[in-house]
Amino acid sequence: MGDLEDLTMDGEGTDIDEENGIEPFLTFLPSYILCNSTNYTKLPLCNNNKTVEDSPIFEYAIIVAIVVPIIFGIIVLVGLFGNTLVVIVIIANKQMRSTTNYLIFSLAMADLLFIVFCVPFTASDYILLSWPFGSIWCKAVQYLTYVTAYASVYTLLLLSFDRFLAVVHPIAAITIRTQRNALYSIALSWILILTSCIPLYLCHGIKKQKFEGEVYIHCAFLDKEYNHMAL
Repeated sequence: MGDLEDLTMDGEGTDIDEENGIEPFLTFLPSYILCNSTNYTKLPLCNNNKTVEDSPIFEYAIIVAIVVPIIFGIIVLVGLFGNTLVVIVIIANKQMRSTTNYLIFSLAMADLLFIVFCVPFTASDYILLSWPFGSIWCKAVQYLTYVTAYASVYTLLLLSFDRFLAVVHPIAAITIRTQRNALYSIALSWILILTSCIPLYLCHGIKKQKFEGEVYIHCAFLDKEYNHMAL
């Protein structure tokens, strides 16, 4: 294990298991970098008959580093345009402010938050070998990833219930499906989601490790510090 060192800096998490060797480290360090070290060329994932640059692992990593960010970029452009258009239309037109459209507005906002604060930084994981955005932003990105996912799911649930009332109970829906009730439901769901996801903010952070003289930083779940919260 001579080339792999765990660093503890500013109270951040570490991820080293002397019994399991380098297995935890492989979860974020690209395989082609690991195989470039003479100490780890005998690993099953390394091809000893080829140089790192000629290995399938290296070629695959290069393809992923190019293709995935491009796909994510397309998602960002399309998502920003579509969801921003929905938000503008509902805000600008009073006649569009129905119970259903309020829920669609909430769904669009969740998608926008995900696209702006999560997708670009997830894409950076495929390009950068280290997380350069710091511990606070690491926690924020992980937190918002879960918040926006849950917000989308629960908004779709409210939309389904709204449609159920409109179709199956049209008379009762007149008094239940009001704009005020829709806003209350949306606000309550967001408050519950924002508060219930706080543990996810707390249990994520950066891990710093040294390999071949280079310090690598990654954003991950701090399993040793908060493993009991995942049980």
